[in-house]
This record gives sequence, structure tokens and C-alpha cells, in this order.
Amino acid sequence: MSSETTFDQLVAQRRQFLAFLQRRVSDSTLAEDILQSAYLRAFEHRDDFQPSEPAVAWFYRLLRNAVIDSYRRHTSKDKALEALARELETSEQPPPGLQNEVCACLHGVVDGLKPEYAEVLRAVDLGEQRAQDFARQHGISASNAGVRIHRARAALRKQLLRTCATCAEYACLDCTCKKQAGPSA
Repeated sequence: MSSETTFDQLVAQRRQFLAFLQRRVSDSTLAEDILQSAYLRAFEHRDDFQPSEPAVAWFYRLLRNAVIDSYRRHTSKDKALEALARELETSEQPPPGLQNEVCACLHGVVDGLKPEYAEVLRAVDLGEQRAQDFARQHGISASNAGVRIHRARAALRKQLLRTCATCAEYACLDCTCKKQAGPSA
């Protein structure tokens, strides 16, 4: 049997494969993504297929491994997000009034960031709002808020390095730099 015939046989079983995946993962979109990735992988490794093994059995084994890999990735990602959320909650907030002493470039740079990044930085870092409160107010999970804060801080740092490298590198609070931030990249 040719690899083309084998692949056609696998595509013909799509509905059964998808049902198999949907019983093992909670999200139908994730099941579809896993199936599409498995088809791609099967196509890329079509020369590794052993004709002595039925193609459908071989593909089910590939799907089982893909589901296991998906759970591992999601578990690792969830643990990392939870750790980031805990870190953000336990990190020290700057003393009251410190935002008045912050680098003169900061507000211009924040204005140049994506609106959702600027909003979270103003609320959490400059406005001293707790990440959990921000998440609740915006209808997102604490983990999602943690990721948004992390990305916003990374974007801010990148823009500060472009605008005022000395201040960003050495955490200068008495900035004499008068440069204005350009649009976010």
C-alpha cells in the first residue's frame, strides 16, 4: 500500500479520530488542533510507517501520544502562570508617592505601548492596584492578568531601552533625559 493510500485512509477516519480526541480533552478546539497537528506529523513521517502495522492503529497511537504531550504542555504552562501570579502578589509595591519621582520618560513611553499594556501598567504598577483586583475588574483570570503584566513590563523595558538606555539599565529615578518615546514596536 502506498503512503498516499495510507494517508487517504487516515483522512477518511477523521470523524472517528476527532471523537476519540474529544473524549480525552475538554475543549473541542483543542481536539481539532491536536488532530490537525497529528495529520501533519503523520504526513511528515509517512516514510517511517511500517506496512506490517495497520495505519489506523499507528495513527491512534500517534493521537494518544499527542494528547499526553498536550496535557504536559498545559500543566507546565499552568504551573508557570500560577507561579507568576503568586510572585506578582507577593512582590513589594513601591512606597506611596514614588510615582512622582519616576523617570520623566516613563509616562511618554507608557503612552506609546499597546493600550492594554499601558492600562495594566497604570493600574498595577503606577496605580498600586493588586493584580487580582485588576483581573476581577476586567473579567480575566489572575493568571491571564499576570501574563499581561509580565508582557507589559517587557514591552516597557524594551521601549525604555530605546528611549532612555541609561535609566532603563541602571534604574535611574532622577532622570534628566528629555527624549520622548516613539510608537511601540
